Amino acid sequence: MNRFALAIFLAVSVSPAGAAETPSLSPAELRIEAVHNALQNEPSRYQSYDELAEAFVRRARETGDKSYYEQAHQAIENSLKLKPDNFEAEQARVDLLLSEHKFGDALEEAQELNHRMPDAILVWGYMAESHAALGEYQKAEQAAQWMMDLRPGNIPAYLTGATLREDWGDIDGAEEFFSKALQQTPPFETEETAWILTRIGRLLRRSGRTEDAAAQLQKALKAFPDYYLSLEELAEVRMAEHRYADAVELLEKRNRTFPTPLSQLLAAQAYERSDRPADAAQMYAKFEQDARTQAGLSDNYNVDLIAYYVEHAHQPREALRIARLEMENRHDVWTLDAYAWALYANGQYAEARLQIQKALAVGTRDAVLYYHAGAIDRALGKKEEARLYLRKSLEFNPTSEVSEAARRAAVESSGSDT
Repeated sequence: MNRFALAIFLAVSVSPAGAAETPSLSPAELRIEAVHNALQNEPSRYQSYDELAEAFVRRARETGDKSYYEQAHQAIENSLKLKPDNFEAEQARVDLLLSEHKFGDALEEAQELNHRMPDAILVWGYMAESHAALGEYQKAEQAAQWMMDLRPGNIPAYLTGATLREDWGDIDGAEEFFSKALQQTPPFETEETAWILTRIGRLLRRSGRTEDAAAQLQKALKAFPDYYLSLEELAEVRMAEHRYADAVELLEKRNRTFPTPLSQLLAAQAYERSDRPADAAQMYAKFEQDARTQAGLSDNYNVDLIAYYVEHAHQPREALRIARLEMENRHDVWTLDAYAWALYANGQYAEARLQIQKALAVGTRDAVLYYHAGAIDRALGKKEEARLYLRKSLEFNPTSEVSEAARRAAVESSGSDT
């Protein structure tokens, strides 16, 4: 679940006048500028530092530059010096902890704030995200429902509910909630608009609707030009369409500023499929180096690194080591899936099946998840179960990144073309 989207709830209330008239600055930059101006006139106003912290977190999402988190920490510290224990600063700190993927700490602090102010909608959202990341989906559902009960139809509740519905396999419901949030998002919130459109595009791509996904992503890039998240997602659409040169172009554009291990991995895959092996090798090496540097941090790319070690570098032991490390921090569907895949690569099929079944029990519908389940059951000699999962993978998304492997496995399992 991406908690940054919840900040729209606060952003609308502190958006500076004339925001729509200054297109050269992003929404977060406008807020940062407005708050700095306010602090010059009233430097002891602690609320300004709370607003500044939220704006820095938003700016980090706008750019992909995580150095803004340090400025957010400093703003929160300044606020608490001026007024210790003020609720807004502590709420902003939970927001920041979630952005850094410190889910256990975030949940503990959010629960304390919830006891202090049970009707604070954002706190319920932070609890929902923390619970989901820790694999506590029933508690996440309860927290999300409180958001809607307290204020029916609010944007944070729609966004939280959309992400949970996606995890539960309710793709249509997730798309509906994202669309409702989009309808309520103010026009001047250009990055927020692009973020929601990108999430809709991701939903559509992962369910095999690449043409519709591309249309949503083009809208996102029109709303917030060169948005790195939209460029990444559109590149994945182009790869699904076998338009690898287009994917390369998009990812090269994206990686000009603040590249991440994920964007490097996507670029490596695009180069590889464009018959540019030297560029692919260089980018794979860069991805591995940078991802390993962050592997011990809470905010990391371990799920991608695990897949890389299983499928590309063929280092199953290292994949399993990293998977076990990640399981110490979170137990969501995707972490369970990555752990199962690492166990499978190491020949620990029974334990792999136990973990993949935990992931499937959440209800998630995903081609890669189904493929992994099929491969694991196939290794265990469960032929009927394997065929069922492989068929589900292909039916759910016939253009997924695992579709070719799923087709081969299905043919080998059934002895006929699929």
